[in-house]
Amino acid sequence: MRSEIAGLGRRVIGLDSSAAQYVAGLHTAEEEVPGLDRREALQFRRIQLLGTTGTVVMAISALGVGAQPVHQNPVSGLAVIGLFARVPTSMLAMCMIGVVAVVTAWLLLGRFAVGGPGGAPWHRISRSQLDRTLLLWVTPLVVAPPMFSNDVYSYLAQSEIARRGMDPYVVGPATGLGLNNVLTNNVPTIWRDTPAPYGPLFLWIGRGIAEITGDNIVLGVWAHRLLELGGMALIVWALPRLARRCGVAPVSALWLGAANPLVLFHLVAGVHNDTLMLGLMLVGLEYCLRAFPTNPGAEADPPPRWDRRAWTLLGFGAVLIALASMVKVPAIIALGFVGMALARQWGRRIGPVFLAAVVLGVIAAATTLLVCWGSGLGFGWIYTLGTANAVRSWMSLPTALGIITGFGGVLLGLGDHTTALLTFTRLLAMAAAAFISLRMLVATWTGRLHPIGALGLALGAIVLLSPVVQPWYLLWAIVPLAAWATTPAFRVPAVAFSVVVGVLEMPRGAEFEVFQVIEAAFTTVAVSVVFIALTRNALPWRYRSVANSPVSEKSRVDAP
Repeated sequence: MRSEIAGLGRRVIGLDSSAAQYVAGLHTAEEEVPGLDRREALQFRRIQLLGTTGTVVMAISALGVGAQPVHQNPVSGLAVIGLFARVPTSMLAMCMIGVVAVVTAWLLLGRFAVGGPGGAPWHRISRSQLDRTLLLWVTPLVVAPPMFSNDVYSYLAQSEIARRGMDPYVVGPATGLGLNNVLTNNVPTIWRDTPAPYGPLFLWIGRGIAEITGDNIVLGVWAHRLLELGGMALIVWALPRLARRCGVAPVSALWLGAANPLVLFHLVAGVHNDTLMLGLMLVGLEYCLRAFPTNPGAEADPPPRWDRRAWTLLGFGAVLIALASMVKVPAIIALGFVGMALARQWGRRIGPVFLAAVVLGVIAAATTLLVCWGSGLGFGWIYTLGTANAVRSWMSLPTALGIITGFGGVLLGLGDHTTALLTFTRLLAMAAAAFISLRMLVATWTGRLHPIGALGLALGAIVLLSPVVQPWYLLWAIVPLAAWATTPAFRVPAVAFSVVVGVLEMPRGAEFEVFQVIEAAFTTVAVSVVFIALTRNALPWRYRSVANSPVSEKSRVDAP
């Protein structure tokens, strides 16, 4: 009986389970393929132009429907540019057309990055081609007003609170700065009385920005956007290197993880600090894996010797991951997967697991203490992690389940018990997310999953089962998984989600009437249909499979 219980326990946590083998099926190695031929290079340049045109149109429309500040709006009252805000329906249609153009260009670019229904691409764009494309698409959104989110104004207010010597984890903008303060007036009403939910590293950097920009909102937004662009650069640096470790084409990983419309619209245009968190986490993961003398999924016998260089790389990577968690806490889970891969290198016994946990735990604790002490912000962030739970997010599975169940109770005449149901479903979901994360950790330790893939799957479970899910939160999982998961079972849902959410999100600069949204949507559909008809032979709308795409070495070129 005791052995049966022990066996059941081992199967539950994944020690004797083949479930991880099915998850491992999300990954296959990608082969190198030739570059584009002349015809494809011409199509590629047209795709580049389409995406660039889309982001330029979005940037112009942001002058009318972007998340512009209530005060200190630099275009308010100007003779020509100021007119954009007075024609919201036209600007909304412009924004939708630009969004559809960017999403369409991204999907067409995917033909030359990951392939299509016929399988892997016969010809693939080069890394330099994708880098230049990404730069062209990002630049217009960088100079435009914020779009799709007002969070950057909360960053400014919370940073100013820290600059004035108050605790941003205790007071909100309304209390700390006053209702008449220009920074408070730009914060959405729902967040004016709430403390900061972000880590001390981010607010420490924000306090430095506040010292430089003061109450100047435009300069403050620019400074935070530059900070997020630094995070974007870290993602672009780390993602292809992680992809090579998994046998995935770097261009494929960058197409899905960096050129993704959700990255462009929400991390770049939306100025979200998730960019910095992801960048630090991925770079830290890359340095940690560089320290491994052998493949992180392999079990060495005898265990390889670690020299000073390996320990230095591991320590530096662990510090970066800990710093990422000081922006947003979920990044700390990456250290768990590094630790499990490390324990596997030292021998598949329970002792190395505890040793790896101690080593990485000490590094993380020391880094956290240093940031909390050096910033002077202390540990108040621990008590504000649930601040965003006040929002009922439709994308959160436990929240949606609780609301639907509560509504069903009202219809049945049982009363409104939505709040109690939300508490129950959210606790259940947190337990499920913890269990899935444990299974992924064990799968890493047993060598069934690569730590990069296991990390992405765990973050995906944490995001989907958390009380609040914003559209860009799914990037926590999509970006690392882009370096590992290659099969349609992952890429198709990831692409579909990115497209649907990217197209449906409103620019958040104004409240729109239903008729305005319908008119803008109708215009967007009409323009899209005409565009497809005009470019049916100029763009690769039809995917050329390997069977009808012969390799032509003489016609291969590296398009600009």
